Amino acid sequence: MNREYTLKDMKLLSEKAFDIKAIRHGYAMRTMHIDAGSLEVTEKAVSQEMKEKLTGGKGFGLRLLWNATKAETRWDDPENEIVIAMGPVCGNTNYPGSGKSLVVSLSPMTGIPIDSNVGGYFGPYLKFGGWDALELQGKANKDLIICIDNVLGKVCFYEAPDGIPRDTHILSDILTRAFAGNEEAPSADPDKLQAISVVSAGRGAEHSPMGVLNFSLYDRRRKGIRVKQAGRGGIGSVLRNKHILAVVCRYEGVKQNKNDAADPAAVQRLGLKLHREIIQNDDMQCKMRRQGTAHLMEVMNDYDLLPTKNHKFGQDPRGNEIASWVWEKLFSQNLPDGCWYGCTLACAHAVDGFELKTGPYKGQRVCVDGPEYESAAGLGSNLYVFDPEGILELNFYCDTYGIDTISFGTMCGFLMECRELGILDKARTDGIELEWGNWQAAAQILHDMADGKRFGVLAGKGVRFLAEYFAKEYGADPSLMKDIAMHGKGLEQSEYISKESLAQQGGYYLTNKGPQHDEAWLIFMDMVNNKIPSFEDKAEALHYFPMFRTWFGLQGLCKLPWNDIEPADNGKWPESNKVPDHVFNYIDLYKAVTGEKLDWDGLIRQSERVYNFQRLFNIRQGKGHRKDDYPPYRAMGPVLEDEYLAREERYDKQMLDKMGVDPKGKSVQEKIRITREYRFAQYELLVDAVFKRRGWSKNGTPTPEHLKEIGMDMPELLALVKLREQQ
Repeated sequence: MNREYTLKDMKLLSEKAFDIKAIRHGYAMRTMHIDAGSLEVTEKAVSQEMKEKLTGGKGFGLRLLWNATKAETRWDDPENEIVIAMGPVCGNTNYPGSGKSLVVSLSPMTGIPIDSNVGGYFGPYLKFGGWDALELQGKANKDLIICIDNVLGKVCFYEAPDGIPRDTHILSDILTRAFAGNEEAPSADPDKLQAISVVSAGRGAEHSPMGVLNFSLYDRRRKGIRVKQAGRGGIGSVLRNKHILAVVCRYEGVKQNKNDAADPAAVQRLGLKLHREIIQNDDMQCKMRRQGTAHLMEVMNDYDLLPTKNHKFGQDPRGNEIASWVWEKLFSQNLPDGCWYGCTLACAHAVDGFELKTGPYKGQRVCVDGPEYESAAGLGSNLYVFDPEGILELNFYCDTYGIDTISFGTMCGFLMECRELGILDKARTDGIELEWGNWQAAAQILHDMADGKRFGVLAGKGVRFLAEYFAKEYGADPSLMKDIAMHGKGLEQSEYISKESLAQQGGYYLTNKGPQHDEAWLIFMDMVNNKIPSFEDKAEALHYFPMFRTWFGLQGLCKLPWNDIEPADNGKWPESNKVPDHVFNYIDLYKAVTGEKLDWDGLIRQSERVYNFQRLFNIRQGKGHRKDDYPPYRAMGPVLEDEYLAREERYDKQMLDKMGVDPKGKSVQEKIRITREYRFAQYELLVDAVFKRRGWSKNGTPTPEHLKEIGMDMPELLALVKLREQQ
């Protein structure tokens, strides 16, 4: 039984009052800045220019971070910020998927801005106090707990009590009950508990740059806390580096139209339309309401896209052991598993009463959020783990320790392959036996990361660091390490095999932040359906989809209701992959909330402004060169002989048909070399086509002409472009 805490246990350091402000048509037109070092709270106005050029959400986050930092700022400098921003549609309870917020910071993994979207109640609760964004800057001397009370209109700074648990599943529960209660006792009132949301990062985030932020929500039916992750790029590590233990937000009275839509009837009508689609079509399409994103498991395996053994292979006969129907049986069913009110898709499933087998909570029964597809693939098949209970164990400990499941899974796959190649042994891993399929070994790495000891500290630095370290310290072949370390810009690749889709290679590595699938997922369009055959077609897709998907992060929307549920007649559209009916829904939703005009081109233009701004932010930080946009070769093709031989017939046929080279009589190594040269040449042509379509120079810099065309020809940006092109 965990000890209960009350507000009396927390030393109040400072308290600042603020005026609660009503939202007008989706905007409060102000942001809150908190300095963890000085305990100062500052209100900042949002200018009309900032709203018009950067829209909200991710756009506001990048602008505030830009203003707060300099070219020389590093992730662990006090001036680095964590910005949580919501967007005008966020908080709407009528349209499914409207509870997302965007988190932006300089990443410990990449050194450039990272953005990560997240569900949970914190973003909407913050917004309802009359805030478009929150900036967390500075660095405290001792662990802080910050409470933003949007009921009483005050920010309170507390010194964290000595010995308070730091693992997320305990800390979030403690703080929810404490801040829902009073000086004398924590609360057990479901209404008061549901009014609290906590942002925190667990112990692992203190020792690894791949830490996540956990955003909590109180689940009334489970009578406990659940968490959603801002998972990518190490933002949780930034929080702990600032000695912020948690940020709490309190808000009571959620109801329809708290973001004051200009046309609430239209918002309700659009929401009802999508609710009906989900109820009628979900069981026939993706089964999100029963399986969540885990519905993808067997689909990816069937199409040779499921990462297996460090992304070496895309398919395995054991794939069905962790297929969607396995997770459906484990997930608790018939619960409204949405991460914000009003989401009929309700895909945030959980496994209740799971008994842990390892670590400090061995023998305890817990609620495991997920796994999502990325976690099931990254912690499962990529490690050659086909034991659902092993995956759930790793998923739980990643979450409570505050570690990104994607980065952790990709990192462990790299370590296991290095063990197979003889680069690692038990002496170098402090006795951990990193054989394929050994989930207990992966769990031990997690526990050591959380404790800040042994091999866990080294492993937690990520694959870019490990590849260089193994070459330098253990004599590993540097070129092989570069080929099989699955990262871009320092961020580990998410869990899809991109070898056979040139467009998806671009979708991963021609991104601003690194290989994360939220910009463009083009594998089926490109590889399976051959809908984008030419370089120009691919470039157009790598323009449209990153811009369209960026838009969700500007508004406070979840992507999943866009194309994981489709109208029954979606096939009637010439470009059905865009789900045009839903795009028009989003345009109408934006107009209904904000009262402002928008069309299809305007939607893309909103995103272009922010996307190009982020590219220029990378350039300001010394990145954003063409050379920064290349994949490890395994993301492009077969690296090792057994990798080639596993698909020899496919690769030989491609050599004959596409390259005009007869593979007969050639050694496997020679065929690998020929394939490699061809695929690199294809990628170069893709980069040329994409940069041209995006209005960038051959080095990847937005041109002055393009910036003027999209309305981002601001003097500070043009000066940066000029400086880059002179180098």
